[in-house]
Amino acid sequence: MVFVHKQVILIRKDLGMGKGKIAAQTAHASLEAYRKASPRDRQEWEKSGSKKVILGVDSLREMLEIKRKAGEAGLPLALVRDAGRTEIPPGTVTALAIGPAGEEDIDRITGHLKML
Repeated sequence: MVFVHKQVILIRKDLGMGKGKIAAQTAHASLEAYRKASPRDRQEWEKSGSKKVILGVDSLREMLEIKRKAGEAGLPLALVRDAGRTEIPPGTVTALAIGPAGEEDIDRITGHLKML
């Protein structure tokens, strides 16, 4: 049996971030969650193409609820708070990465969300 791994990055749509800002926040979240994943999950993810999916959430509340569920499931995750040097105030939560981990495990929590 082949286990497909992926990483999902959630971006808050309510902040109105520009494309460059979204790209930067996505990168921060992806790298931080990757560092927290187990060596086995990192290796499997790399072998299966390092799949990343960027999804949108409507609010901080929605993002934090998904973070709670992912944490309870034992998935590696990273919540990004912006430094506040450009578009948004310091400390604003902008992104959440989940994984790399098994695709089915992540989809149980994020499968209802739409692509950004």
